[in-house]
Amino acid sequence: MELDYYEKIVFNKRRRKVEDDLPQTTTGMEALPRDVVLDILSRLPITSLVQFKYVCKGWRALVQDPLIANLQLATKPHDATNNPCLILHCDFPIRNQLYFIDFFSHKDDEKDKVRKFHMPFQAKMPEFDVVGSCNGLLALSDSLYNDALYIYNPFTRDYIELPKSLQYPDQEVVFGFGFHPVTKQYKVIKIVYYRKSYSSSNYHQRARRIIYPRSDVQVYTLGSPAWRSLGKLSYQFVRRPSEALVNGRLHWVTRPRRYSPARRIVSFDLADEQFREVPKPDCGGLNRCNYHLAVLKGCLSAAVYGNYGKLEIWVMKEYNKNESWIKEFNIGAYIPKGLKQNLDRPFKIWKNPSNGRVVRVLCLLYNGQILLEYKSRVLVSYDPKSGKFKDLMFQSLPNWFQTIVHQGSFNWIDTPLDI
Repeated sequence: MELDYYEKIVFNKRRRKVEDDLPQTTTGMEALPRDVVLDILSRLPITSLVQFKYVCKGWRALVQDPLIANLQLATKPHDATNNPCLILHCDFPIRNQLYFIDFFSHKDDEKDKVRKFHMPFQAKMPEFDVVGSCNGLLALSDSLYNDALYIYNPFTRDYIELPKSLQYPDQEVVFGFGFHPVTKQYKVIKIVYYRKSYSSSNYHQRARRIIYPRSDVQVYTLGSPAWRSLGKLSYQFVRRPSEALVNGRLHWVTRPRRYSPARRIVSFDLADEQFREVPKPDCGGLNRCNYHLAVLKGCLSAAVYGNYGKLEIWVMKEYNKNESWIKEFNIGAYIPKGLKQNLDRPFKIWKNPSNGRVVRVLCLLYNGQILLEYKSRVLVSYDPKSGKFKDLMFQSLPNWFQTIVHQGSFNWIDTPLDI
């Protein structure tokens, strides 16, 4: 995200004023030890660091120091709850775009809080899905043909296109993207469900429900020359990317089957590359279709839908321990003001057709409030203490969007991480 022409003029004026006001001695930033300066800069919001690039050449060199990215990842929580950086993916009506909501902007004009990212590779991939966010990096996939994958830092504009993986003529793909803190490796997971062949005689059966009996798990380690195949997978996942990265493990929800209706939580360890089942909380809701996973305060969490739009949030306090699941939040039914005028059917059947969800849990804010997304159209904060909801209104917000909780950083995969 670069500054526009007028913002650059303002920053040049501010820089000249600061330089004129500073005494001609080494009492400024130059007088501080470099490691102290870098530690201070690493604690600033990513938008401030982007602006620092335009102050002077010396400050530009400082904010681009690889140590800042390492310090940011080490000092900030991985679910970015103390410093939420929200990226909005809009694929309506036609052209895909990425937006950024600047919660920490001190400008009086609210329209400047929503900014559009420039994507230098968009001409090659105009239609895309965001399939993962990790340590300041986004994984984007081609939503039309599933044959292109990019790793992209929206704040630095750095990006790489990954090698092509094995394709099937009739396939359904589930993605995952994450980083393991021990191996220091980034990996992209591509789970392909496919049918080898089909005949026209079973057209009506396929029209009711498409079944992909075969599967292939493909893994790419960033920096390696090619994808690797881990073979088939016995689980059928819901067709959406991994919803939670905890302890170096990606997590998905299984799709119910005719003779096995109970949904399971399955993890993929980015270190040993093994799939394992994770214990579920002791509530009947997880056998239904209406729940999703999230990460709250670094813990695996499950948001379970009840009747009439109510929501329960269960948190696994100690990873992989069944007894550590705790029902931490109860959220009542709520309809944002911006959606009430568009309701033409009862609330109990008011669902997002793309994923069947009315509300999605995003993260916990620094003040203890829960950030929610309603029907891919409205952002809402909920205060568990008072039980009150607040619609978050921003000018220039797209009409339809998917929210990605992102950790803004200058991190890049060529930078060695030491966290």
